[in-house]
Amino acid sequence: MRTLSGVLCGVLLAAASSSYAQEHPRDGAIHDVDTKAWWHTTEALSNDGMEGRDTGSEAYLRAAAYVVKRFEAAGLKPAGESGGYLQNVPLHQVEIDAKTAWIVVNEGEKSSNTFRLRFLEDITAAVNEATPVDTTGDLVFRGYCGKDALGADVAGKVVVCFGTKREGLPSGAERARNVQGAGGVAIVNVDDPYFSIEPPRWPFAYARSVTIHEAGTAPREGRGGKPFVSFTLSAEAFTKMLAGSGQDAAAILKAGGAKQPLPSFDLTGRSLSAHLEKHAKEISSPNVIGLLEGSDPALKDEVLVIAAHLDGYGYGEPVKGDNLYNGTLDDAAYVALVIQYADDVKAGRLPKPKRSVLVCAFTGEEKGLLGSNYFVAHPTIDFSKIVADINLDQLRPLFPLHILTAPGVDITTLGATARAVGKPMGIEIRDDMEPERGLLRRADNFPFLNKGVPAIGFIFGYDAGTDAEKRYREWYQVRYHRPQDDLTQPMDFDAATKFDTFFYKLVGTVADGARPEMVKK
Repeated sequence: MRTLSGVLCGVLLAAASSSYAQEHPRDGAIHDVDTKAWWHTTEALSNDGMEGRDTGSEAYLRAAAYVVKRFEAAGLKPAGESGGYLQNVPLHQVEIDAKTAWIVVNEGEKSSNTFRLRFLEDITAAVNEATPVDTTGDLVFRGYCGKDALGADVAGKVVVCFGTKREGLPSGAERARNVQGAGGVAIVNVDDPYFSIEPPRWPFAYARSVTIHEAGTAPREGRGGKPFVSFTLSAEAFTKMLAGSGQDAAAILKAGGAKQPLPSFDLTGRSLSAHLEKHAKEISSPNVIGLLEGSDPALKDEVLVIAAHLDGYGYGEPVKGDNLYNGTLDDAAYVALVIQYADDVKAGRLPKPKRSVLVCAFTGEEKGLLGSNYFVAHPTIDFSKIVADINLDQLRPLFPLHILTAPGVDITTLGATARAVGKPMGIEIRDDMEPERGLLRRADNFPFLNKGVPAIGFIFGYDAGTDAEKRYREWYQVRYHRPQDDLTQPMDFDAATKFDTFFYKLVGTVADGARPEMVKK
């Protein structure tokens, strides 16, 4: 793979030469000069020439090269490794070959009723170094797969579980531990079609895992290094799996969605066999980091981090004929916003902050917050000087902005600061009303919180039953981690302008005001 320096010294960036980026087809819908500039950068980062910026890909390197050029133009000082803007993140990638993968359900030697599950369409698998190539076992269903539902009789079998995300029931990690601890060779987590706050979506883009690979360490093997595989199965495929068994799949799904008791039963005579060829390789993918030096001699040694993630999904399984996952709102638009902030400070449109501001474009967020975790573990500046982190992700300007959700808003004093900034703008700051989604743990501010650094992120919020909720839900159903998250999707650019203004004011307030503090863990 080419290095980033090779990309920088090579041909012009695809984004810069893209006719789409030059034409700016949505300018007529944007009523604010700053927002228009922000959107132009978003176009450059998420047009088709950037190929979705998958972690470690050459397309990601092109995007990182573009961000480096913009950081330089904005006057940010290099704050990566070796006097540059980049912090290399060493990674290990394992991927299941979707072309050769096959998974079948067999009803026994005397039955011709054998059917194949479509990999990535009906079923997918978590993958790591210990994932076996071949797995086979009789099928049993054990409800929510709590410890009390699993006995010695599941040893050597493929255990099907209702894949609930509801509080008070076994989590996905708990289910897998329980099944493997009881001797199961695989777990099949069935989608909860009633989890409407973030409904299941098929197909999956690919079956791939990427982990941080520290020098001198072996790649992470997963659960104890023992052969074991975790599958996820669509509700529709579960119904097919149970057909003719005497079990009512629809009733089981409905009861599971309502947290009601579930039966345990064996699918007598039915087995599952899987063949999953894996490809592993070492890759690397850089964080891009620049420093805007503060203006106050007494405060400039303290640092506020503002960050977004540069990576996306890249190419994956087609959805409605499109296999390029552009990642426009997730999260190219908000890498564009931290760039726009730096541009505005340099141009004098925003005041220079008293504290220094570290501007970060993290890698590998979509693969498990890899870039932010690596930075927190291997900071390129004195970590003790970091006073706070404001993260930009999960933002969807699809409807007028009146509410912002801030998961864990009261964990730090940043929540009170955000409320003070938002109130005169007519923006209410709320805590997460849907904690079962675990959104706080899914964004790059979480590693900072784990290290005791006050951190905050935001989501466009809504009241139940409103048109705003309808648009938000539609986005998660149709566009989240989908090729349809692209430059043509519906947008409320006035709402984007309002959020951008809120962000600029919040950054200025935190950079110039009292040092943020943790309130509770």
